[in-house]
Amino acid sequence: MAGQHSSLTPERWSGYGLDRQILMIANEMHRAGQLVRPGDEGRRRNSYERVLNLVDLTVAVHSTRSLRRELLRWRDLVAELYLAEAPRPDLHRAAFKCLLQFRPEAARQIPLLLPEPAADSGPRLV
Repeated sequence: MAGQHSSLTPERWSGYGLDRQILMIANEMHRAGQLVRPGDEGRRRNSYERVLNLVDLTVAVHSTRSLRRELLRWRDLVAELYLAEAPRPDLHRAAFKCLLQFRPEAARQIPLLLPEPAADSGPRLV
């Protein structure tokens, strides 16, 4: 795993609880969602790559089949974002919200990270 999480081993990752793992993945998703301007393509792609790597680590260290299955399904959404030529704020927001709903601790962050847009405002990027 290159970059920011390159020293993160499965052993170290498994030392974090699932709540913290999901929140750390969410942190990378939040970062990716902020990178929507022209010229941000490489940094956005790198953020999504880190998300994918952290999800892979999470799947590797958990034995609960239902959790692994749902994380792998969710990973497909991020893979689509990773491959997208342009930002996909609609898909990003939906995937981010879905991730935050995996755990109660993370779900409490939804109002802070993904407030509902005002009825009269235009589209939100994240």
